[in-house]
Amino acid sequence: MQLTPTSIDGAWTIDLDRQVDRRGWFARAFCVTELASIGLDPVVRQANISHTEQAGTVRGLHFQYPPADESKVVRVMSGAISDVIVDLRPESATFLDHIMIELSAHSGRALIVPPRCAHGFMTLTDQVEVLYLMSRDHAPNDEGGLRFDDPDLAIEWPRTASLLSDRDAAFPTVRHQRATIAARMAAGAPVLPIPHG
Repeated sequence: MQLTPTSIDGAWTIDLDRQVDRRGWFARAFCVTELASIGLDPVVRQANISHTEQAGTVRGLHFQYPPADESKVVRVMSGAISDVIVDLRPESATFLDHIMIELSAHSGRALIVPPRCAHGFMTLTDQVEVLYLMSRDHAPNDEGGLRFDDPDLAIEWPRTASLLSDRDAAFPTVRHQRATIAARMAAGAPVLPIPHG
């Protein structure tokens, strides 16, 4: 594996070191020892797959509040996506900054999303399958989201969004939840219940 840091602390790309012969190729896609060597704690508690039919579809931006904050490894098994991470750690030098990385089945590149960051993607092709290796079990009561088209995030998606879920379309902007995000995402912050209603 070839591990490369991004501008967001804890977010890394994983490129395949392919061993090629006349049959095709073989590569290590995940290695606890190598990930631990760069300071990560590579625990896998759950694996999820999403299938998206149509190019231009947006999924996200999703995140989990502590204590359910999670890291994930995102890999495209078919098709291609523009994958986005938004840093939601108030103590971080890149708080509310984002990165966008193209992931495709052809390239084999994967992305490590650190805890306390939002994640989402736009499909660049039809028939996209994405595999997620998750460090925690999903906790619906601790989930949150950001609008993919929030002007304060200024994410330059590669095309006009053609489809997103009603839930994702209803996420509030950062401006409307910045105080909550800052309080609940701060390192060592007390765990607070999510207000409902």
